[in-house]
Amino acid sequence: MSDILDQLSVVLEERKQAGAESSYVASLHAKGLNKILEKVGEEAFETVLAAKDAEITKNNQALVSETADLWFHSLVMLSHLGEDHRSVLAELARRFDVSGLEEKASRIKK
Repeated sequence: MSDILDQLSVVLEERKQAGAESSYVASLHAKGLNKILEKVGEEAFETVLAAKDAEITKNNQALVSETADLWFHSLVMLSHLGEDHRSVLAELARRFDVSGLEEKASRIKK
């Protein structure tokens, strides 16, 4: 599955260099971090609403779609700040053998 993320990372970097009039990703970068963060927040909210609906309807299609939008815009945010999915995957790997409660407690102490 990370092949998809690798491929998307390449496309996002290419689109970052494109003209804002020809690429949605380029237009987000041109508008700056605040616009990208606005989209991440919007997609996060839509994902939450889709999850609530999915619990009632027992249909996860909208939830999956909204989660894809959230991940996409999160990847644009990471790209804008000079990171990519590999940093996130490395952090998840680091946490893999750590209890969630322990990991959360370690963040509070910092």
